[in-house]
Amino acid sequence: MFHGKPSVLIVDDTPSNLALLSDVLKNDYRIRVAVDGEKALTIARSAEPPEVILLDVMMPGMDGYEVCRQLKAQAATRDIPVIFVTAMSEVEDETRGLELGGVDYVTKPISPAIVKARLKAHVALSRQARQLAAMVGRLEMQAAELQQLNRTLEERVTEEVGKVELLGRLKRFFSPSVVDLMLSSGADDPLKSHRRDIAAVFLDLRGFTAFTETSDPEEVMAVIAEYHDVMGRLVMEFSGTLEHFAGDGMMIFFNDPVEIDNPAEVAVRMAIRMQDRFTACNLVWSRRGYKLAMGIGVAQGYATIGAIGFEGRRDYGVIGNVTNLAARLCAEAAGGQILISQRVFAAIADVATAESVGELTLKGFHKPIMAYRVVGLSQDLSVSVA
Repeated sequence: MFHGKPSVLIVDDTPSNLALLSDVLKNDYRIRVAVDGEKALTIARSAEPPEVILLDVMMPGMDGYEVCRQLKAQAATRDIPVIFVTAMSEVEDETRGLELGGVDYVTKPISPAIVKARLKAHVALSRQARQLAAMVGRLEMQAAELQQLNRTLEERVTEEVGKVELLGRLKRFFSPSVVDLMLSSGADDPLKSHRRDIAAVFLDLRGFTAFTETSDPEEVMAVIAEYHDVMGRLVMEFSGTLEHFAGDGMMIFFNDPVEIDNPAEVAVRMAIRMQDRFTACNLVWSRRGYKLAMGIGVAQGYATIGAIGFEGRRDYGVIGNVTNLAARLCAEAAGGQILISQRVFAAIADVATAESVGELTLKGFHKPIMAYRVVGLSQDLSVSVA
């Protein structure tokens, strides 16, 4: 903080006094001089003020007392130590000088040793005071930064608590990867009602009713648990949104809450994988005498999506003809089939092979609906779900 010799301003209107003090102090201090009070104030208020001022009292014009009063009246100069060096030796004179803010009072004729000793002490005290002030300033700055950090931390904690609460709500419906993407992107609350173009997938089991009538409840629950686990893992793998599952039925949709380029293609790819995995499971189940199969329906269209229910019990609901169409196509699908709508067929033309099954008369639809049966992916026709 301090470099080189301390700087001292000597103020005296007598040249011989200036010369004497300068000669005494020149080896240890950087000396500046002023022959009157106005010049002394100008130097003290400059960009490089002195560390200590040696100030005579009796000067023409502005005396040393007035110089000291003006120095102590301004924030920029009030902390500069003032040592009076004067021939005025009365107690009243010294008292006045100290009351105006002087730190010491030396009478003439001076003793060089005493002047040097007192100057050295006041320079040291002044530097310590400035170091302390600088330290206090740094501490105040650090305290302000810490206070700001605490405010920021509180805001972040509040934000993270909100995210955790939202995470708990979202994980009931969406795959972890979708939830992570939503939170990282700062998307609006997806549980608010909104409209979106989606691809909807329905699947359920064929022969399930007969299976439950002829099997023990424990067997039924074991099969359902395995079925849900296998299909649920695929829903998560393809980042689908599980709207609901009940018994042997499931509904999944794509393009909400995170938008994707071709939701119909992803939906069909997942459906093909589901039939493939179901076939593997069914090999085991058939050895136990269970006769089960799975049908899947896929449609694309606009729907209104958001949380439905009441306080304390809400689900993520999808309302629209697209879900009805996917459900009706699923109902028409034979075991092992994936039936898709006209729009889905157009969307997957470059990646999958499908065959027309003609127009279907579906419950709830006034006109016949053209439907297609997915054969497999174009690049791998060995994958068949016929």
